[in-house]
Amino acid sequence: MIKYFILIVSSIFCLSCVAQNNYDVKLIPAELLPHANVVTRMEEIRVEIKDAGKATIYNKYALTILNAAGDEAASFFEHYDQLISIQRIEGNLYDAAGKKVKSLKKSDLQDISGTSESSLADDNRLKLHNFNCRIYPYTIEYESAIEYKGIFYLPNWLPIAAENYAVEKSKLVVQCPVDYKLRFKTFNYGKEPQITTVKETKQYEWMVEKLPALEIESYQPEWYEITPAVFLAPVDFEIQHYTGNMTDWKGFGKFIYALNTGRDKLPDNIKQQVHLLTDQVSESKEKIRLLYEYMQKNTRYISIQLGIGGWQTFDANYVASKGYGDCKALSNYMYSLLKEAGIKSYYTLIKAGENRNSLLADFPSNQFNHIIVCVPQGKDTVWLECTSQTLPAGYLGGFTSNRNALLVDENGGTLVRTPVYKKNENLQIRKIVASVNEEGKLTAVVNTKYEAQQQDDLNGMLNAVSKERVAEILKAQLNLPSYDIAKFDYSDEKGALPAINEMLELTANNYCTISGKRLFVIPNILNKSSSKITGAATRKFDIKLSSAFTDIDSVEINIPGGYTPESIPANISLETKFGTYNSNVKVTLNKIIFVRNFQRNSGSFPASDAVPLAEFFSKIYSADRAKIVFIKQESK
Repeated sequence: MIKYFILIVSSIFCLSCVAQNNYDVKLIPAELLPHANVVTRMEEIRVEIKDAGKATIYNKYALTILNAAGDEAASFFEHYDQLISIQRIEGNLYDAAGKKVKSLKKSDLQDISGTSESSLADDNRLKLHNFNCRIYPYTIEYESAIEYKGIFYLPNWLPIAAENYAVEKSKLVVQCPVDYKLRFKTFNYGKEPQITTVKETKQYEWMVEKLPALEIESYQPEWYEITPAVFLAPVDFEIQHYTGNMTDWKGFGKFIYALNTGRDKLPDNIKQQVHLLTDQVSESKEKIRLLYEYMQKNTRYISIQLGIGGWQTFDANYVASKGYGDCKALSNYMYSLLKEAGIKSYYTLIKAGENRNSLLADFPSNQFNHIIVCVPQGKDTVWLECTSQTLPAGYLGGFTSNRNALLVDENGGTLVRTPVYKKNENLQIRKIVASVNEEGKLTAVVNTKYEAQQQDDLNGMLNAVSKERVAEILKAQLNLPSYDIAKFDYSDEKGALPAINEMLELTANNYCTISGKRLFVIPNILNKSSSKITGAATRKFDIKLSSAFTDIDSVEINIPGGYTPESIPANISLETKFGTYNSNVKVTLNKIIFVRNFQRNSGSFPASDAVPLAEFFSKIYSADRAKIVFIKQESK
């Protein structure tokens, strides 16, 4: 205990010494100012690991806010719960000359619930503070100490926190017993950490200085792939008396399995229902579908995160009796229903959301935020998103598709990939029949079919808001001049690749421009691409195009009599490694026929491809907005 006390005191002293820094803005190196809204004057994160189940994190940093665009960075927040306790928070505000203006008082801290609207119960709370200074530039300085009661994860270090952040100096220090096994993975650091050993303590240190600010580039890789970063993880760990080892994914999976073992027992009435639904069904996939739809109809998602309950599921009996659960509980319940029907499935950990490729497959650690169910079949696999009451069995959508996932069973964890939806599956097929009158007013009937990932957002909206709210959204989202939606309707098609059919009846005043005898018409009414890449010639980072898709538009526009075409856009045909684009325009007997087919590929491309990609997008942008010019014939 004495040696740990000495370590803590020395850490506090070391951090406090940094308070002597001079935060005069004139001392910021000139090379850090271009593109910067925020400059990290100093940062030290010190991780003191006591043993497999306890650590203290000290963090001291000072940020100079150069302008209003940097104000968001000035907010301090720290969360705590049953497993994380806050020991200390201090803060100071400095003016441009580095003179202290104000210090944080304990009464200035806000203490609020971190519970989301979808949570029934969790213990997550936040300490918040902001000096609310608006005299630029100014500097904020904060120091905190928090204690981890269980080391299931360790903090990551990304000194360039976001776009337009420059870094004067940042340091990560990890102290641990000499026999403690620390694992780390670095990006864009270029050297090994400095390691020192004093008696029974080992120290790792990473440090960077004078890092200029970065500007975000369209379609760039994950942030950690383009900036310095260090990820930390233990080998052996303990959390609320549960122990585990995450040297490999197998060991990580064994811990999750042990944490949740024995929680798949169903009450007798639910067992009877399972057999009533499936005993007379011979086809395995049909059994899965019936049980999944039963689960959807009889449960709803509510987040419950209490202590280790953030990782340990409520048992199947709880979900059966209450009719609700979080992603863990609902997935475990689905697993239990399938088990009762004699169908093997896997409780599956996944990192859901937009960062689909951000899980570090070669660095086993706690990188997950969601649970789904995997049901292997003879020739394929059925994936089940158990928090949704609307998705069909077998479809994941953009939230969890095309990424690594960890299957868990009694043998441990196995890393696999979730399905990839291809460009011939992510479809948007639209047909428009329209007419234009003498005043340039457009009247149109629009029928669109959205399939797979192209229907994800629309599906979410239709199942989350009222019909009145849908009408409001439709009246604001179309890229048209003054328009009105006279009628709209939706129908869905369930299946492994779900689809939504949309019907719109709309009018748009002044859709066409009339100048003297001439009528100007853009035949591409609704699907004008806005994709662009700026600064292609000086591109720094590789290019990542996410999900592939296909858009097919067929447009028929009747125009008033007496007009003949004066200028018709040339047909366009583009074929590149990034995708293909074709548009064709014909005018016959006062009728415009426009057909557009855009297929975009997914994948990673080197920065040197930015110029041809920019040209591809630019040509599409122009072709989508090309006008037909008609001239009115004089009456004889």
